[in-house]
Amino acid sequence: MKTFSAFAGLLLSAGLASAQMSPVGTWRTIDDKTGEAKSEIRISESGGVLSGRVEKLLRTHVKQDQTCDECTDDRKGQRVLGMEIIRGAKKVEGRDVWEGGKILDPENGKEYTLRLTPVEGGAKMEVRGSILFIGRTQTWTRVQ
Repeated sequence: MKTFSAFAGLLLSAGLASAQMSPVGTWRTIDDKTGEAKSEIRISESGGVLSGRVEKLLRTHVKQDQTCDECTDDRKGQRVLGMEIIRGAKKVEGRDVWEGGKILDPENGKEYTLRLTPVEGGAKMEVRGSILFIGRTQTWTRVQ
């Protein structure tokens, strides 16, 4: 009986570890320049496609009712809090990488090609936004 319990526990923990290698969940973003926590983004999956919304704005000097005045699509003038900033990313077959979508920077209204790569067992995620070959990578931290 003890052997079965140990085996079941091992299977359960392996399943939880692999589930954490998904971008699905809540993530804390960090400002590249100041190192300050900026926001929390909730990423969800529907039909194999990821989307992400701003759940919280964490910087004290940012207005909670801030709108995306620089956006040029359907998000123009919308509140940043609750805004969908990640659209359309799909898992790359055989890899723990999600690509093919777009990510919006609501501070400047620009949309970037997106790549999401969970790292460190899913505790962190490399978020790459680029236009052509020019871009930057941020590291987001999973909120427990």
